Amino acid sequence: MNVGFIGTGTMGSLLIEAFIASGALTPAQIAISNRTFAKAQALADRYSGIRAEKTNAGAACGCDIIFLCIKPHEFKTAVDDLKPVIRPHQIIVSITSPVLISHLEGELDCKIAKVIPSITNYVWSGASLCIYGQTMQEEDKTKLESLLSHISEPLRIDESYTRIVSDLSSCGPAFISFLLEQFVDAAVDETGIGRDEALRVASAMLLGTGLLLTEGGLTPAEVQERVAVPGGITAKALSLLRRETDGVFNQLVRTTHSKFNEDLKKVSISFIGEEVNGQ
Repeated sequence: MNVGFIGTGTMGSLLIEAFIASGALTPAQIAISNRTFAKAQALADRYSGIRAEKTNAGAACGCDIIFLCIKPHEFKTAVDDLKPVIRPHQIIVSITSPVLISHLEGELDCKIAKVIPSITNYVWSGASLCIYGQTMQEEDKTKLESLLSHISEPLRIDESYTRIVSDLSSCGPAFISFLLEQFVDAAVDETGIGRDEALRVASAMLLGTGLLLTEGGLTPAEVQERVAVPGGITAKALSLLRRETDGVFNQLVRTTHSKFNEDLKKVSISFIGEEVNGQ
């Protein structure tokens, strides 16, 4: 299987490196292009065998799956580049949430999917959220999910939930890391503990908590219940957290959805000249 990547920025390069490191792909199975060719060539120099192409069409030719790892405003140009060369058996995979399946199906005569990856895929963990177009057959879905399973847990979702599952899976690591950073900063400020030591302890805690919620089968509420003795230190601190963070995550979701809708409108206008309501 040959796989193309159009866009070698943060997420494109992350996926390429994860697929190679996990053994899912060899460099010789990969073709890449980037708006700045020197960046694609630099990645190819790091992984001997990768084929760096100066055009998007060149990167797509001969590939079974092509990942579009580009920003929303770049999609129309990239799609126009691909139209002359794409073939019905090929699978185009967008990793950009505001680009709808319908946008791509209306432009490209091939199989269409959308996958929302996560930075956690870099360490072969977390989910990859899979959304499929009408022309994707079960064997096509299996092919794509088999590739993704080397670096993640592929989860099929409905496109109408693209934004919220992206918040949880893709943006979530940044949100949780922000909270952990605040926790560590407070520990350093209030007690004088070394930052490296505090971060090491907190990071190990976060990993263990994740395992409790997955392999351990506990819910977040059950973790809190088991740790917080009634009337104890943890219970008092949790009461503070509930009071001070009330509504914060509702505002967070509204913020991400507002930005998503702005981007969706711009992408829709670029493809069909008008806004599309909904996801």
